[in-house]
Amino acid sequence: MAAHRPDSKALSVSELNRQVKSLLESSFLTIHVEGELSNVVRPSSGHWYFTLKDRDAQVRCAMFRNRNQYLKYQPKNGDQVVVRAKVSLYPGRGDYQLICDFMEDSGVGSLQKAYEELKYKLQQQGLFDAACKKPIPETPQHLGIITSSTGAAVHDILTVLKRRFPQLPVTLFPTAVQGTEAAGQIADAIRMANEDGRCDVLIVGRGGGSLEDLWPFNEELVAQSIFNSAIPVISAVGHEVDVSIADFVADLRAPTPSAAAELISPDQQQILLHLNQLQQRLERAWHRSQAQRLQKLEWTRAMLRHPGDKLKEQAQKLDDLELRLQRAVNSSVQLQKNRLNNLQQRYTRCTPAPRIETAQKRTTELEQRLQTLIQSILAQNRLRLSGMAATLNSVSPLATLERGYAIVQDPQGKVIQDITLLSAEDSVETRLSNGRFVSRVTNIIQD
Repeated sequence: MAAHRPDSKALSVSELNRQVKSLLESSFLTIHVEGELSNVVRPSSGHWYFTLKDRDAQVRCAMFRNRNQYLKYQPKNGDQVVVRAKVSLYPGRGDYQLICDFMEDSGVGSLQKAYEELKYKLQQQGLFDAACKKPIPETPQHLGIITSSTGAAVHDILTVLKRRFPQLPVTLFPTAVQGTEAAGQIADAIRMANEDGRCDVLIVGRGGGSLEDLWPFNEELVAQSIFNSAIPVISAVGHEVDVSIADFVADLRAPTPSAAAELISPDQQQILLHLNQLQQRLERAWHRSQAQRLQKLEWTRAMLRHPGDKLKEQAQKLDDLELRLQRAVNSSVQLQKNRLNNLQQRYTRCTPAPRIETAQKRTTELEQRLQTLIQSILAQNRLRLSGMAATLNSVSPLATLERGYAIVQDPQGKVIQDITLLSAEDSVETRLSNGRFVSRVTNIIQD
């Protein structure tokens, strides 16, 4: 079998991850995912990292500081949430992940809860009562549009009016329709339209979007402005399925901005029907062509490497390294503590102080026993010596001398026991009990 040769066109790991990242980001548009939060981490950079899981699976997620700083909701482990995200891949680990730009509690959600509470409050105040609704003129003389000047809503309304009733004068009161300042601007635009006095009907609305995108039309300030308007108001917020607080307060609700324009514009002559049909076909073709071009543009943009993506990856990598460093430092400190405890225990076991103290106690005890033993032995020896001295004294020649006997020795100190060993004129030494004397033999007498 021939040996396998490495492919000269093999991808590097970095190139593979880059292509997979591009494929994921181009294949999945913005999605909503529901799950349980776990492993929520908030490093010093301000970014959030967490895991979204259900009973059978989990996925890593990141939410960068420029998105999470606008959330009023503070996530914690165990929360059941819904996130809006794009699918991506973190090349540093080769893990696919979700890049989140919005998060809320699942179920009714915090926004939905606020929506229901305000709806109930305004309903109790009578803002939804049919008796308070102002009639919409059958043939408006001047239309006021309160929406974004760059949004799809104004384009849709003007398109419908151009098709159905191009003679209708229109005044646009531009305002933000999304974000924290939108509600105040919408209320100011309604007030300005009433002060202007030219309009006999108002369309207030915007195109479709998520609940948070449509939220300015769920603010009490906007609801009160619509209710207090002397000019009849038609609400046209989002798509047909979207229902806002503004829809309940307005004098008439239209499912879409286009539908609002349909409601207030009379139909033109039937002779224009064919022209309108051709116009619609042209518009559809144009929209289709634009959609194709936009899709091609999106594919091209997905292939480009935006510097911001690289910065986010580097920021995520830095956060990852920071967390790893913290874990390493904590592990090292704990290891050194364990080693120090072990050394202290070994030192305690090996230090000579306890052994010296024990030996000193043993030495003192042995000294005491030795002294006691010496005293006992000395007493016994004194007693034996006294007995032996008494015995020795009883058989000692000195005792015999004390009884009146004497010991005779020649000059060499030899005891003379036989008289035949002496001769006349010999010098002898006689020992008594209390001394000795020297004498000379003058006469020898044998018995």
